[in-house]
Amino acid sequence: MKILIIVVYYLPSTQSSAKLIYDLATELRRQGHEPVVLAPDSDISENIQVTHEEGITVVRVRSGRIKNASKYVRTINEVRLSQVLWNKGKKFFKDNRCDLAICYSPSIFFGPLVKKLTKLYQCGAYLIMRDIFPQWALDMGLLKPGMVFNYFKRKELENYDAADIIGIQSPGNFHYYRENGLDKKYRLEVLYNWVTLSEENVEFKNYRKRLSLEDKVVFFYGGNIGVAQDMDNIVRLAERLADERRAFFLIVGDGSEVDRLRSLIAEKKLTNIVLLDAVDQFEYLAMLSEFDIGLITLDHKLKTHNFPGKMLGYMSNSMPILASVNPDNDLTVLFDNVKAGFVCINGEDEKLTDYALRLVRDVELRKELGRNSRRLLETTFSVEQAASQILAHFQPNRGR
Repeated sequence: MKILIIVVYYLPSTQSSAKLIYDLATELRRQGHEPVVLAPDSDISENIQVTHEEGITVVRVRSGRIKNASKYVRTINEVRLSQVLWNKGKKFFKDNRCDLAICYSPSIFFGPLVKKLTKLYQCGAYLIMRDIFPQWALDMGLLKPGMVFNYFKRKELENYDAADIIGIQSPGNFHYYRENGLDKKYRLEVLYNWVTLSEENVEFKNYRKRLSLEDKVVFFYGGNIGVAQDMDNIVRLAERLADERRAFFLIVGDGSEVDRLRSLIAEKKLTNIVLLDAVDQFEYLAMLSEFDIGLITLDHKLKTHNFPGKMLGYMSNSMPILASVNPDNDLTVLFDNVKAGFVCINGEDEKLTDYALRLVRDVELRKELGRNSRRLLETTFSVEQAASQILAHFQPNRGR
């Protein structure tokens, strides 16, 4: 089958979704299919750019800036995504018939485009749902009930309406759909995040020496630095471990909270935590291969559930995971069952500090949890399993 995959970010973007889609497209190609990745791009000069990268056709369409734009600019540009991609890519779409459309959300604004494409191709659509927006923004207090929230809700439903199957990333998210009566209207299933299990050739960059961390146990956070992550949580932990000589916190990424976070670290005069700019995927993988413990943080106010994409990189490198998450998050049960790390609720600072100290002081514990972490990845989060699960619902030339 020729399979169109629609996503906001693709390589060389450092967003975790870019690597997820690359791994999925690569696996689909391995299984004998022809993947085509479609993504907006604010950095290209022409309206549409078609390239062939490692056997994958990549279609980049010029759009307004989304990443690192102000909230207002980002919202306007996301709202226009379907229209912009359709108008500028129409000739390509008509000349390149596909047998299946896979859409990755966020964004919630691809619904109209997917609907046009599935009508044009008379094919099915699978929605990979990874961000229950606008609900999480309401939970965080970033949105209030009213006209703007209702508009986003309509766009969310448009996104769902365009899909035959919706893959949610966590069993706990069924609660949201049941509570809103959506489980009766849409076909839902759990589709876990994924990663390729083949060993990648990662160049050794000696980050420990370059960052003067040779004698440190490094807690590593890589990825989005936004409101939903509550990065103050990590700063509080670093402050509590300021007297633990071997503990060090390394944060790598970008997002809306970067400037404020840097100011907070400077204000507290913390010397055991450093925030670095986002790096490309090759640099990121090199970093992961050198450090000790993977960090996950999610804001306490969140009511929807997710398994952050960064977790897969940690597990791939046999890193134990230290997570501080929202109440009832499925990560708690998952990690407790397999002993792949420690999880507590955001706000349980004493417990988080205790877990961190245990990891710093016990190298054998880190090794054991790291082995379990890798084993969990292999049994639950393989890209082969994810691709096969999606494809099982569709046959070539299947009408809607």
